[in-house]
Amino acid sequence: MMTKKTKWIIRICYGLGLLYIALFVHQPYHFLLLNTFLAYIPIEIAFHISPKYPRNTLLFWLGIVLWLLFYPNAPYLLTDLFHLSLLHPYADTGLIRLSVSMWIYFIYMLLAVIPSVLLAMWSMMQVTKSIVRRYNMHKRFAEIGIVLIFTTLSSIGIFIGRFLRLHTIYLLISPEWVLKPIFNMWSWQMLAFVCLMTLLQGVIYVVLRVIKNTN
Repeated sequence: MMTKKTKWIIRICYGLGLLYIALFVHQPYHFLLLNTFLAYIPIEIAFHISPKYPRNTLLFWLGIVLWLLFYPNAPYLLTDLFHLSLLHPYADTGLIRLSVSMWIYFIYMLLAVIPSVLLAMWSMMQVTKSIVRRYNMHKRFAEIGIVLIFTTLSSIGIFIGRFLRLHTIYLLISPEWVLKPIFNMWSWQMLAFVCLMTLLQGVIYVVLRVIKNTN
């Protein structure tokens, strides 16, 4: 169970981090501001979900649906790592360049991606645990099933964001505008991408689960 103190530390760190990005991170990496903010939203939502809260069943499931809508924004950050190529990291010799500015932006990327992905995985653990305990489900089998559903749906969301360039907010403010491209996106390549991203999320989740159980 995450303490209130820890939650506030996370909030403050994200607030300061977003402020820093807004002031000091420039193009072509200013996208980190929006993407990191969107990645934080499911973490904040998970802070307010537990097996007994919200007490109202409708509010409980509305919270989970809202969490699921924003959750893909966190693992989506993993695909942003491709933007490291914009730094032109290789010298003419074929070796990686020793450029301070390049390594600074490399650190910016990792500081946005790693905490967001790990905390998002915690949020999935929290949401999954809340569902399982609230409805007294079989812990192991229910957890596997729920996590598989969440990671698969989020992988579809990552595809939509990366290749259709549609943000979660579009689903909320203009759902009719995004339905057609979503209906037309299905292909074998798309399904292969979804399977790969589901596998990646699953591996990260299992590793964190093992670490948590060890502690």
